[in-house]
Amino acid sequence: MADAYVIEPDIGFINEVKGLGGGDLKKCFQCATCSVACPISPDNKPFPRKEMIAASWGLKEKLVGNGDVWLCHNCGDCTTLCPRGAKPGDVLAAIRAYAVTEYGPVKAMGKLINDPKKLPIVLGIPALLFLVLGLVTGFLNFNPGGDRIVHGHFFSTWLVDMVMLPAAAWAVINFAIGLKRFLNDMHQNALQEGKTDIEKIDPKGMIMGLVRVIPTIIKHDKFNECSENKDRATSHMMVLFGFIGLFIVTSIFFVSIYGLQIHGPYSQMNPVKWLGNVSGVALIIGSLLMIRSRLSKKDQVSVYKDWWLVGWALTLGLTGMLAQVTRLMGMGGLSYTIYYIHLMFVWSLFFFIPYSKLAHLVYRTAAMAYNEYIGRK
Repeated sequence: MADAYVIEPDIGFINEVKGLGGGDLKKCFQCATCSVACPISPDNKPFPRKEMIAASWGLKEKLVGNGDVWLCHNCGDCTTLCPRGAKPGDVLAAIRAYAVTEYGPVKAMGKLINDPKKLPIVLGIPALLFLVLGLVTGFLNFNPGGDRIVHGHFFSTWLVDMVMLPAAAWAVINFAIGLKRFLNDMHQNALQEGKTDIEKIDPKGMIMGLVRVIPTIIKHDKFNECSENKDRATSHMMVLFGFIGLFIVTSIFFVSIYGLQIHGPYSQMNPVKWLGNVSGVALIIGSLLMIRSRLSKKDQVSVYKDWWLVGWALTLGLTGMLAQVTRLMGMGGLSYTIYYIHLMFVWSLFFFIPYSKLAHLVYRTAAMAYNEYIGRK
């Protein structure tokens, strides 16, 4: 007679998954339609049926470190075909949100970013930070004077970088700590579930796996394999390339200012300026398309964490473009105000990214690279 296996459901975990968008979890009656319908699920230990079973029983340890949770792109095919309306894609999205907080070294940050009541605190921190440091250091000049309206005369680049660089370093450190734990847990989960027989992760093999999946990520091939929400690939690519383009522009200007001692404002004909403008427009249009898609999909669960990300991206794009336009129009006071708001949102993006939905850029990429590394198709 086989030994009995005692299951101890984590009720708190179940309730948190429900609160993060997996409210229909308990409708699942384990028919496996979702795993059959999913066009990107591996043949070996396919998802999301096994994840739905584990989530229904509150088996947190089988889900938080499960790489398959991140392989899901929430395309909606499984949700559309689910005979019970359990919305497996949304359940896995909720588990991902829980995992992001779990792997963050400061879990209170995850609670802060996922609570709409805490939004004033999230916005107030950078607002006060810039104001206090600017006044103490004298780098914040409310009366720049002169005929030329230059943001550098209002917000010293020293002040901006004094605040932004620590925020960026904070994000890198948080991701490094979380990613190390995630890779270890993901590998242990793969060994336990028979997804691989590789005893120890080879760093070189993981890097090669990452190199091989980058084209898939760039082209959004996984989105294109889906049926229900294939159009999401366009908006996601616009937002992704918008962020990449703006990161490149910011890096170039940083080197120009501190390395080459070339200060702005830069000509609108400058190719780097063109890249920044195109990236900003792509970010705005992509965000608007995401909002339209979410509003039109009545059967798709959209919770605060989803709106936080798309709202943040849209605000970043709009404030960045408006600050530039009002500066060119000579509207100094308005331009400075918009620029101040823009910097608040940029700082918040850096500081809170390890605990927001945008963290999937790191964790999903790691899961896809690992899946490629172990050869699981």
